[in-house]
Amino acid sequence: MNSQELIVRLISNLGDHLGDDLVVTSPVDGAQLTSLAFDSPASIEVKIHQSVQAFRVWRDVPAPKRGELIRQFGNKLREHKEELSTLVSLECGKILEEGRGEVQEMIDICDFAVGISRQLYGLTIASERKNHVMHENWLPLGPVGIISAFNFPVAVWAWNAALAIVCGDSVIWKPSEKTPLTALACQSLFEQTCKEFGDAPAHLSQVIIGAREQGEQMVEDPRIPLISATGSTRMGQAVGQKVAARFGKSLLELGGNNAMIIAPSADLAIAIPSILFGSVGTAGQRCTTTRRVFVHASIFDQVYNSLKTAYISLGENKVGSPLEASTLVGPLIDEASFSGMQNALARVKPEAVEIIGGDRVDRPGYYVKPALVRLSKQSETIFTETFAPITYVMPYDDLSKVIEDHNAVPQGLSSAIMTTDVREAEFFKRYSDCGIANVNIGTSGAEIGGAFGGEKETGGGRESGSDSWKAYMRRQTSTTYFGTEKPALAQGIKFDI
Repeated sequence: MNSQELIVRLISNLGDHLGDDLVVTSPVDGAQLTSLAFDSPASIEVKIHQSVQAFRVWRDVPAPKRGELIRQFGNKLREHKEELSTLVSLECGKILEEGRGEVQEMIDICDFAVGISRQLYGLTIASERKNHVMHENWLPLGPVGIISAFNFPVAVWAWNAALAIVCGDSVIWKPSEKTPLTALACQSLFEQTCKEFGDAPAHLSQVIIGAREQGEQMVEDPRIPLISATGSTRMGQAVGQKVAARFGKSLLELGGNNAMIIAPSADLAIAIPSILFGSVGTAGQRCTTTRRVFVHASIFDQVYNSLKTAYISLGENKVGSPLEASTLVGPLIDEASFSGMQNALARVKPEAVEIIGGDRVDRPGYYVKPALVRLSKQSETIFTETFAPITYVMPYDDLSKVIEDHNAVPQGLSSAIMTTDVREAEFFKRYSDCGIANVNIGTSGAEIGGAFGGEKETGGGRESGSDSWKAYMRRQTSTTYFGTEKPALAQGIKFDI
């Protein structure tokens, strides 16, 4: 099946979206996939109105029944996993194996959300007053606006949408303008599921095609009580301020500048592969990509030389089309990403002891050899996240001091330590300032059972796992008096008439 057949097969109503506003190309070879029309201000207004109407119907559907819709959607994804995985690879450039992993994340969050649909628990709270009972209830919030990034073009939407829908909300999705086709494919599969389900209101999920202007209209609309946005810190600052100005809620998943510490006791047979996948997976275009590696001075040369050998081999043998099974490093998304990588390497060059790789591979698209940069110490030059496969490796002597260096960057998403010393592991977990702190696994990759997100400039949001469902609902405290005498006031206040 060629790319056009795949697109038409997954997006049955593609003709409704065709236009001249957005040329969609594949990073695999630069070829044009299609051309789409942007949503107009008027069409966005209609979609938001439709989302409000859908919410008013859906919130009254029992939560376990809402979960049944998501169960069926998960099964729909299972049926189309290979096709959707291929489209993910074709449109965003990640290798097929990672594309399959991303669609599996969608399936996993559907399974998780089905369970949550029967666990939207509140609390019964002891009252200080006789014959009073207090309850904490969780109620559907309203339309949820979702803004996703190109690097996980389908999973992040599913993290939000599956939970929001079982919580009783409708969703509106503004995908990255770099990956709109995967969004339309997901929407098409969801609409098929709703039709088969039978009892879902129209417009429960909708997609807005556009760029910043279209996203801003959604962000600024007070009818959307929650905006969940994934992307750069700069984007998150703008979204957060606009939503806060109208007293809305934001769930922000922003940049990372993730580090791994290699302690003297580390099992290098575990550490080296973890560094490699964390650093070059998705061509370094994950928010959880390993960007900084601190290695204890006693083993620094051994670790660095192993990495150097591996990076040279990766650059020579494993960079290529993400649609080929032997490839481990696909292309950067576009020319801007390639330029950003080259600029970052130029900035750090005066401080570098050695730079391995980083040059472009001679083939259509923006393919690069992963870069390994040896530094004598950390500096502010590497405090800015570069969305590309660049790994900075530095020695350290003292664990307390290296954790200070680890925490010195503005971002706080993912972190890891490689150690077989339980005291080092627990010390690291306590003092890493990141939302994710791993021991003997890398910084990249997460299961949906745990809440995903980070602190500081990463935005503070949490998606998937744990009690993240609460972000998609509103909390209500309710007190009921069931006595027959005049009810007492709280705090023992007397107000006799």
